[in-house]
Amino acid sequence: MNVNNKKLGILLSGRGSNFLAIAESIDAGRILGAEVAVVISNRAEAAGIAAARERGLNALVIEARGRKRADHDAEMIAALREHRVDLVCLAGYMRLLSPEFVRAFPQRILNIHPSLLPAFPGLDAQRQALEYGVQVSGCTVHVVDEELDHGVIILQRAVPVLPGDDEAALSARILAEEHLAYSQAIARVLSGNYAIVGRRYEAR
Repeated sequence: MNVNNKKLGILLSGRGSNFLAIAESIDAGRILGAEVAVVISNRAEAAGIAAARERGLNALVIEARGRKRADHDAEMIAALREHRVDLVCLAGYMRLLSPEFVRAFPQRILNIHPSLLPAFPGLDAQRQALEYGVQVSGCTVHVVDEELDHGVIILQRAVPVLPGDDEAALSARILAEEHLAYSQAIARVLSGNYAIVGRRYEAR
């Protein structure tokens, strides 16, 4: 590991496809000056943890089931600080972060959501989009704040909603764009060439 690299902490709960896209982008030089310092899951069975271990990365399971949210989040915060994480990236992390967690890493937590926010926040965004009848959907990388799917938007990528789309087809098309968008957004943030003014992200 390069001591000058910016360190990413990846949080995931499932297969970790966005985590793998980020790791591959780092390896390919699409995200410069960065490394994955630690991958953490709240579920021991998450495939993303196995994938992280196969890549030789620090991979931790901090189980959430049966624990108070405050205790779980305190352990998560401590682990991220122990690995000196500069940026926390939620990659299919299926738990709401507590206000204490968000305040521990102010404007240093990113999330990707499968809709063009502020449209269709929360769960099942692709199904919401189909039920509403929109003709364009996509994904959004945003800064995490204390409200659900609400923080400052860093980057969005759009996809068409095609005739005959079901939830699986639309989800797959959006996921392909997520893999591109997340790496692009991380590279933008790590460059430092931006400012957050109110609710606006402004590149310099």
